[in-house]
Amino acid sequence: MNTSNLVVCMVGSTGAIGSHVLRFLNEEKKVSQIITLTRKSQDTPLSKERNQVINFDEINRLKENLKADIFICCLGTTIKIAGSKQAFRKVDYNYVVEFGKLAEAVSAQKLLVVSSVGANPKSLGFYSRTKGEMESTVKKLNISSIEIFQPSLLLGERSDFRPAENLAKLIAPLLNPLLTGSMKKYRAVEAQTVAKALSIRSLATDTGFKAFNSDQIENYLRASRI
Repeated sequence: MNTSNLVVCMVGSTGAIGSHVLRFLNEEKKVSQIITLTRKSQDTPLSKERNQVINFDEINRLKENLKADIFICCLGTTIKIAGSKQAFRKVDYNYVVEFGKLAEAVSAQKLLVVSSVGANPKSLGFYSRTKGEMESTVKKLNISSIEIFQPSLLLGERSDFRPAENLAKLIAPLLNPLLTGSMKKYRAVEAQTVAKALSIRSLATDTGFKAFNSDQIENYLRASRI
């Protein structure tokens, strides 16, 4: 992968993780441009940001003109916010997979996707099963480097109000120390921590498939001493 003048293409750049990723990469000297694909126009784009308003149902049309080295997907919603299971799947499966296919179609060098802890295509839970099916599909794309981030409960501010998550965030500091061994992956993690690890990994030149859960994300940052 080229290591300078990199062009990044992002979806989910206004979310809890994506907004931090956007700011981190905007300060990165190796990145020359960040294309953010959004449903609504952004009033105050960052210095390297080139915002493009799109219809996500027609994202495949971008393959004719869009060129980027690195594709980053931070899309994600909940069934409650989406309004139905069908609407949730449209965002967390269809849109994510189509974004990945777009990366494949334009010969991207790297694809990074935010998923969730517990993602499993055989899960009895609709949320985890959808995430798992998305991961299984993304892994099969013909892209030299694919990385999936599987955080547990995200700590930090969100633009949308999620009462159940807000309650969980109050309890998380008490529960995290009790989650040890194989249960560490269920520890709550700061959205900014996930974003920092993802940003660093987006510039890494190694290839292949990698996945990082909450514990591995924090260990990676400690090992990087960043």
